[in-house]
Order: sequence, then structure tokens, then C-alpha cells
Amino acid sequence: MANRQMPPAPENHLRLSWHDTQMMASLSPQTVMDYFCRKSNPFYDHLCNNETIRMQRLGVEHLHNMMGLEYILLHVAEPILYVIRKQHRHNPSEATPIADYYIIGGTVYKAPDLGNVINARILNTVVNLQSAFEETSSYARYHPNKGYTWDFSSNKVLSDKSKSDKKDANAGKDDNSGTLFQKQRVDMLLAELLRKFPPPIPPMLQNLQQPLQPGQLPTTTGPDGAATNSAENHATGPLDIATESIDMKPPPEKKSK
Repeated sequence: MANRQMPPAPENHLRLSWHDTQMMASLSPQTVMDYFCRKSNPFYDHLCNNETIRMQRLGVEHLHNMMGLEYILLHVAEPILYVIRKQHRHNPSEATPIADYYIIGGTVYKAPDLGNVINARILNTVVNLQSAFEETSSYARYHPNKGYTWDFSSNKVLSDKSKSDKKDANAGKDDNSGTLFQKQRVDMLLAELLRKFPPPIPPMLQNLQQPLQPGQLPTTTGPDGAATNSAENHATGPLDIATESIDMKPPPEKKSK
């Protein structure tokens, strides 16, 4: 069975650039399309409509009456920047963009699309994060008694920074030892919290705190939760002193005959 050769991978035009030394100095909005349509330019497709009108010696305005692949001058920022668009024309008023190319200082580059920009940024971020994680992991040390620690002895810059951070931390501890928060006692903080958020008062204590009107007797709560008057309790109680003083009157004296 014959070995099948894999087709070559398509060339990535984002890594290519092209320039023509002879025509770089004479670039202008009138000559930039002729400069881009050189046969040595790898970004130029020779089967486009621009090549057809060049062979027929027609003007650029005839491109609008043709259908197919074409190149147009999209943007000009003289004297250094020119943007050329590759598009497929369907009719004189409709065309689909395919790619953009920009010329800076006579050198032609392909402009990346949004997907390539996002992929490149994500790839760059992942590579940097992986490199940072690998470098950080190389400084980690583990000991059964101490656990995980950092050892920056191999990196002089990080080692000096770690020592300075430890000194600053120790100095900060010494300076903060006499702060007002550390000097306050716990009972003072609790008293402040109790003043701001007082606990609810039970119903029995609420009755005691209510002021009594003149001639009014205090009320108490019975076993069944009903409020009763103190006078009633004294009247029905077995050891009521007020009742005993009324009922225990001396008998009337007998008159002598």
C-alpha cells in the first residue's frame, strides 16, 4: 500500500511581510494599488478582478461592474499608512470583506481578525500564568513540622525583599502594640455593645417598671398568665393582715344593769 503524503499546512500570512525597495520611496494614494498588486507580493491573488483590468488596461472604476475577488484602497493616512481590503463583490452595491492588509513605511502586513487577536491574547495570558506558577512552585518547601514555607535563597532579589518584608512586619507589630483597640478591655467593649443593643425586657419586669397612679395597687401575673390586683390577693390570702385587722374587732362591752 503506497504511503499517502499529507497535504502541506497552509502558510500563516500573519507571520509574513513584504516590501519592494525600488518602489517604497514613491508610495502615494495613486500608486499604492500598483505597489500592492506586484507579482512578488505573497498577499496578492493573481486571479482577482484587479489583474483582469490591468491586463485590459481599464480604470479602477470598472471593478464595481464586475463580480468576484477584488482589492480596494480602504483607508489612507499619508504619508505612512495605507489600508487595503480584499473582498468578494456580488453586485455593484454589495461586497463581502475577506481580509485587510496595511502598509506601514512601505512594508505590507496582513491585519489579524478579531478571532486571531482574542486567541493570541488568551494564549499569551495562559503562557505567562503557567510560567509564573512554575516559578512560584520552585520556591515552595514543605516540612512535616512547619508545613509549607517559601525559600527564596536561590533568588537574591526575592530573598532581600522577603527579609525586608519580615522586618517591616515585626516593626509594625511593635508599633501597633499600644493602640487604643488593644488597650481597651473586653468588658468595656461588651458594655458598649449592651448599650447599643439592649436585650428585651421580660413582661414581669415591664409591669414592675411601669409607674403607679395614686391609689392604684400593683398587679402581678398569676400562674395562668392572668393579671390580678394585689388587693384581691390580700383579700383571698390565708394570712392577710388587713383582713385580720378588720375581722378581729373586740366584742361590745356589756352594760351593767
